[in-house]
Amino acid sequence: MRIRYQSKKKKKVNGAAAVWILGIACTAFLLQGRKEQLARIAEECKILCYEEILEFYMPGVVYGSTEEKTAKVWEQVLSHFFLLGEESTAVASYDTQVESELSYEAILAREAADENYVDSETGEVVLTGETPDVAGETGAAQEGTAETQESAVEQSGEADGGQSAVQTGTGLPGAQEKQVTYAREKLNDFDYLMQNFYQVDSTTTIDGSQLNADALFGKDLRLSHDASTPQILIYHTHSQEGYADSVPGDPSGTVVGVGDYLTKILTEQYGLNVIHHKGEYDVGDRDHAYSKAGPALEQILAENPSIEVVIDLHRDGVAETTRLVTDVGGVQMAQVMFFNGLSRTTKMGNIDYLPNPHIADNLAMSFQMQLKAAEYYPGFTRRIYLKGYRYNMHYCPKTLLVEVGAQTNTVQEAMNAMVPLADVLYKVLTGPQ
Repeated sequence: MRIRYQSKKKKKVNGAAAVWILGIACTAFLLQGRKEQLARIAEECKILCYEEILEFYMPGVVYGSTEEKTAKVWEQVLSHFFLLGEESTAVASYDTQVESELSYEAILAREAADENYVDSETGEVVLTGETPDVAGETGAAQEGTAETQESAVEQSGEADGGQSAVQTGTGLPGAQEKQVTYAREKLNDFDYLMQNFYQVDSTTTIDGSQLNADALFGKDLRLSHDASTPQILIYHTHSQEGYADSVPGDPSGTVVGVGDYLTKILTEQYGLNVIHHKGEYDVGDRDHAYSKAGPALEQILAENPSIEVVIDLHRDGVAETTRLVTDVGGVQMAQVMFFNGLSRTTKMGNIDYLPNPHIADNLAMSFQMQLKAAEYYPGFTRRIYLKGYRYNMHYCPKTLLVEVGAQTNTVQEAMNAMVPLADVLYKVLTGPQ
């Protein structure tokens, strides 16, 4: 990552240039009678001024060379003078109700352009596919667990067509008995939790005040009403994410198709009321997908106040040599990973303009899912990934961001993973507290 600092003199020069550009643009548009563009130009120049202020006081979030920045200013303004016919249509922009136009989320999106399992500071892929240490917890863990743990980042076997949950249409039966039992006194140990259940990105920090057993177990996540009204929303901030054998242009082979199958299991096998929203927010501009998805998510929740659980289904991105494959009940499937944003960075501390009042609930949701998965399906999940920023997890207390395998997995492996994921979700939402 490259961080640059500029002098106050340079800032004044850039600011003066922006003012002159705005003046020229306003005059030209008035003379040309194109007043409908004036407001948009003024807004863009205002945003540029905000960026100048941000760059001076918070240089750590501004990237690129000075030449790149200057070129961008001229391009954004001059392009409005010389628009071609097919380029003259304004692109709509959206702000969520909880954020003002002064929000820096668009800038931060460039730093957190994607939630993949890559350390934001080093740029290195984090290969922590191991499952929690269960030695001594049960005396005799399920046979093959050690092999499953090792295969989390290396296994290259293909899905077993004869046992594939999708191909048979029946799937795995929900696990009835725990394969592993975790002692509560160990879960009360912060160091144990961190070493066995979490991976913390270098962009953020967390301590025992947020990650402790009492807080994580203390949230009652069970559904409060029956399936007569919607209970769960599944959507995709990054709908274009596909797999190794996905067919371009066919959404059934992307995370959207995986979401269809998860919806089918939850509704037909478990009797839950699920809405699957298939809006596309990462087409042409992946970096701002969260900002684009926010208004639609907000509207769906407003129109369906009975929704208690929100699931943002993704596919991770890892090194091409990495294979996130595990064996559950004799079926090859992609590992899944739960993800949390903490609205806090190591450099800036709490990000006040990205508030999330539901962080404690978000953390409880992912932990209870992780624990149930580790108990009933050892090796199925990777460690929970914690990162700075917010990722639209502030709209609903029971929000899950789920990474289903990676680009090196097959579509079939991703589909197969929905069977245990649905079972774990049902256990958390309906089981005993």
